[in-house]
Amino acid sequence: MSSPFPPMDPSCVDDYDPNSLPVPAALARIDALVQPLSGTEKLALRSALDRALAESVYSPINVPPHTNSAVDGYAVRGEDIPAEGIRELRIIGNALAGKPFPGTVQPGEAVRIMTGAVVPEGTDTALFQERVQCEGDILRITPDTKAGQNTRMAGEDLRMGDLVLAAGRHLNPADLGLLASIGVVEVRVRRRIRVAFFSTGDELRSLGEPLDKGDIYDSNRYTLYGMLTHLGAEVIDMGVVRDDPEALQRMLGEASRIADAVITSGGVSVGEADYIKDTLNRLGRVDFWKIAMKPGRPLAFGKVGDALFFGLPGNPVAVMVTFYQFVRPALLRMQGQEVPPMLLLKARVGGRLKKRPGRMEFQRGVLEQDETGEWVVHGTGDQGSGILSTMSRANCFIILADESDGVAAGELVDVQPFTGLL
Repeated sequence: MSSPFPPMDPSCVDDYDPNSLPVPAALARIDALVQPLSGTEKLALRSALDRALAESVYSPINVPPHTNSAVDGYAVRGEDIPAEGIRELRIIGNALAGKPFPGTVQPGEAVRIMTGAVVPEGTDTALFQERVQCEGDILRITPDTKAGQNTRMAGEDLRMGDLVLAAGRHLNPADLGLLASIGVVEVRVRRRIRVAFFSTGDELRSLGEPLDKGDIYDSNRYTLYGMLTHLGAEVIDMGVVRDDPEALQRMLGEASRIADAVITSGGVSVGEADYIKDTLNRLGRVDFWKIAMKPGRPLAFGKVGDALFFGLPGNPVAVMVTFYQFVRPALLRMQGQEVPPMLLLKARVGGRLKKRPGRMEFQRGVLEQDETGEWVVHGTGDQGSGILSTMSRANCFIILADESDGVAAGELVDVQPFTGLL
């Protein structure tokens, strides 16, 4: 018997929707539209931490600039080390870090040397002070050290002209030290991306406001603030917009004029009060608005004016999942940064994971090593997209493929650790 009602679009609870884009296809569409921002600035080295390098850096010097000792001990000529027995050498001076020995060491001579001191001319080996005997200016050595050992060669780390860091590098603490080692005072970096964001919904209240029946506090702006700040973005929080088409259109227009990217949460599903998609069509373009994933099927992507637009779902977990899988890599590329491939580990499931075929799922999990050193992952309980505590307790995403119909305890699954992501 045919239904008296018109055909219905699949809802967010349906696991298969032919109009939803697979996750890889959605990532490819975003990647095709994203371009690095123009604009750079020169910063003092310490201020450049976590910024994207705008131009490649080449070394103007050798690092280390001179061959130096890796140990406290004695600098000798390799040919003076005996093949057997004990040999005596005469100590003729000292070499300290920053105070090189001024002369040339001749056969049968040695120099007392400290770690980091320039290896004296004529020598090529440093002997551990614990492996020699010293009496006055007489040094007795044995064959237990080979010629050339315990020295760090000039240019061993970097040679003059070497590429140190390529443009697009996200500068980390080690990079600052590396640049300091070649004498860099300032670096040119990409300007920070400006991201405007707001939440939509009549039920949302800001912190400090009283809650009436049916109201909830807006948590999404706080998770978005944290995730954007971690990326080094210039954050523009535009508050809450009520479910009113005119207000929404004004806010989207204003956001697109002041920001490089605009992010909203809520208002992209198929409800009567969900205006984002229609408004976006009037102000710009919609590239897609449904993804074959869970949580986070309603995800709008496109442009408003010159700004890139991401319309995220309203549920708190879905906001975070879609941000990390789609928004984060796009914003990194816009900032001119390298976007490393997703880090995935294989881990055994500690208990059965439920899933129906049709969508890729990002379940929250706790990853740990068992007593044998093998990686094991456990789910964090109810995987509802509104249960934000599961994200707080988790340290990874458990990624289950579209066709998966669940995972039995002991099976291997793909796991994406939060380390380096959150």
